[in-house]
Amino acid sequence: MSENASGAETNRDAPAFETGRYLYCVVAADETDEFSETGIDGEPVSLVASEGVGAVVQPCGDAYDSDDLAAVREWLLTHQEVVDAAGEAFGTPLPFRFDTILKGDDDRVREWLADQRETLADYLDDFADHWEYRVSVTWDEERIREEIASGDEELADLRERIEDADEGTAFLLEKQYDQRLGERREARRRSLDERLRERLDPLVREFDDREDQGGLLGDDSDSVVDVAFLAHEDDERAVGEALDEIAADPGVEVRFTGPWPPYSFAPELDA
Repeated sequence: MSENASGAETNRDAPAFETGRYLYCVVAADETDEFSETGIDGEPVSLVASEGVGAVVQPCGDAYDSDDLAAVREWLLTHQEVVDAAGEAFGTPLPFRFDTILKGDDDRVREWLADQRETLADYLDDFADHWEYRVSVTWDEERIREEIASGDEELADLRERIEDADEGTAFLLEKQYDQRLGERREARRRSLDERLRERLDPLVREFDDREDQGGLLGDDSDSVVDVAFLAHEDDERAVGEALDEIAADPGVEVRFTGPWPPYSFAPELDA
């Protein structure tokens, strides 16, 4: 069984073990703090804390692996719900990836926390009061294409040539028309993305620029622009106001979600 960067094991093909702890997240907490939730498969979730850092865990004896996609989705949602609840209780958490398991009991978790305490405390201080937010922008595709076509002389000339051409030539010209319309649409999309980021930049600590931004939070498949970013909770209202200018564009809709735990920004923890 291999270990991930947190020192916790995640190999789905590993054999069952007698005692383990499924790890949801790390939070700033003391031994006197309490936390109780219902976790994956109805197991009790609790807090194991040591010297100002705590792990939100549940007991387990095997990895969570299934060919049932509905079951896996339910596990993922439960994972997210528990991390969200921990964030509400203790402030910004450092979330673990789904199915991160540490072999052993609560004492083993305390040992791990003690070993990682300085690193965990530094990260928790760094992320304190910062949350992940996401913006998805959609537009009226037909309206955008009509606007592009009506304001572009080259496309207008192609349209006239198509109307006067024979069938074979018209087919080739249509392909040119569609290609150039697509290029102009993409240029408008990039311009919208740049304008969105410029508006947000003064309020954002970090953007997530990875091409694949899927995972627990999911994506809007109809969106033309998706932006995930880390920002301070005090700036949430200002972010919403900055987005109003983008949402005012005709045919454009903006979906703003958060605050989320920093799934896209949380560091990988050293073993």
